[in-house]
Amino acid sequence: MREMIKMVVVLLILASFSGGLLASIRNNTKERIEYQELTFVKGPAIRAILEGSSNDPIVDRFKIAHGDTEHSFFVGVFDGEAKTVALESTGGGFGGDIGVMVGVNVQDDKIIGVGVTTHSETPGIGSKAKTDPGFVSQFNDLPLTGTFAVKTAGGQIDAMSGATVTSQGVSVGVTGAAEIYEALKPQIVEQLNSFSK
Repeated sequence: MREMIKMVVVLLILASFSGGLLASIRNNTKERIEYQELTFVKGPAIRAILEGSSNDPIVDRFKIAHGDTEHSFFVGVFDGEAKTVALESTGGGFGGDIGVMVGVNVQDDKIIGVGVTTHSETPGIGSKAKTDPGFVSQFNDLPLTGTFAVKTAGGQIDAMSGATVTSQGVSVGVTGAAEIYEALKPQIVEQLNSFSK
């Protein structure tokens, strides 16, 4: 009995120490992991959308809480004015969630670009949503308001051949970005003022 209690105490101490050590490592590497994800996973879409900006949108970013979620906004400075942001949302695709980055000009509320950041879509079919500039360019210059959908669902976007579900998932992601943008626009504009040069 005494040996059993000793073993339980030792296991409890080891488990507590291990848990504390893992929590500490996670907290100390959280920012680095976020930066790596931004640079290598989301960065290509952000940089493509905000191409030509005089700043580094990966560095110049801010967060705004909305409900239980904190959203990141990436700033694009053009002609000394911070008038564009990119934000991410998700839509359901054929293979799972599709991460969709949407850039918007806050002066006229029009989309300046859309890019897919993450997906699990079928290679060569649905995965083209990330690599086919013709598909995502359909969103350019549309107002970032309301609902986006493919034409077969009564919307304004031509679906990719053989990838209607993926195309609709990207459209749903853009709709989600529109909802976030509309809800947080006053705070976004206020934050952008600190980035203008």
